[in-house]
Amino acid sequence: MKLSIERATLLKAVAQAQSVVERRNTIPILANVLIEAEGATVSFRATDLDIEVVDKAAAMVERAGATTVSAVMLHEIVRKLPDGALVSLTDDPRTGRLTVEAGRSTFALATLPREDFPVMASSEYQTNFTARAGDLKRLFEKSKFAISTEETRYYLNGVYMHVAEGEDGRVLRCVATDGHRLARIDSPVPPGAEAMPGVIVPRKTVNELKKLLDDDAADIAISVSETKVRFATAEIALTSKVIDGTFPDYSRVIPMGNQKRLEVDASEFAKAVDRVATVSSERSRAVKLILDEDKLTLSVNAPDSGMAQEELVVAYGDDHLEIGFNAKYLLEIASQIDRENAVFLFNSSGEPALVREGTDSSAVYVVMPMRV
Repeated sequence: MKLSIERATLLKAVAQAQSVVERRNTIPILANVLIEAEGATVSFRATDLDIEVVDKAAAMVERAGATTVSAVMLHEIVRKLPDGALVSLTDDPRTGRLTVEAGRSTFALATLPREDFPVMASSEYQTNFTARAGDLKRLFEKSKFAISTEETRYYLNGVYMHVAEGEDGRVLRCVATDGHRLARIDSPVPPGAEAMPGVIVPRKTVNELKKLLDDDAADIAISVSETKVRFATAEIALTSKVIDGTFPDYSRVIPMGNQKRLEVDASEFAKAVDRVATVSSERSRAVKLILDEDKLTLSVNAPDSGMAQEELVVAYGDDHLEIGFNAKYLLEIASQIDRENAVFLFNSSGEPALVREGTDSSAVYVVMPMRV
């Protein structure tokens, strides 16, 4: 195999591949990227056996072929090469080395046979449809902060993507929760997605997916089966196993009868929470919200370190209410709000609060209170 490729193009492809590779693995071939050159394209394939990414790029291929080489090592080399360099990759099966040349730099990297590289078995996908990258980015980016990191509750370690009944008809919905907070984000159902099986997309896949969704106007081809999900553009295909488990009935957690309504500037609220939380103990980071007519008082009382208090002018016309929350959870939800105002709906100090973005009902957040 022998090919030449621009450094910027190579770096983008190898960066995607090396982020999928597991740093700590017991199977040496899984640390490698499979490079396949044919025609005028070269593809870079990496897998951890749960996720597989294939990135295709244009290249000048002198001799077709394939080999595997350390993904992290190749990425580090290409990253340190000068901008605008033309990189030459030459594989010599006799020596088991891949030579990387750019300008006056030459590297010879150890390779492993391509035959040893595991390729994820292709699945029969039940549903195939296309969605805008911007819509997908919104669904996953706004929900992923609530993914649970508790390994024992593995079915919460991802984003539940499914078709559901929204307020104005059927929607493509992403939900994530860790039991303390919940995010439910809706988008119009793309044509062809109506019969899609609900799947739990793992956290690592959600993070990798971000790289496919740079261009908001791009179309992403999505294929879904009971066991796998695939997201693809013309250049990159990301295939992932889904979490084998049942996502809980999240609708029971979303409060319906909360009548006490607080409307506050989302940015001002986040800054104020951040300021008063400075003195809270790291373990609980509890912030008390004291609500009176058109006034919100945020207070923290940490016996070990001190107290803090700040008042905000808000829109609130209901009964006096005192309720406590984890400051980190409030900040994470406030950072998701694109509209100017955040709307909080409360019932009592011991029940979960509902948070919305102004009048927009397509994004709903729930946060459990704390005793303070």
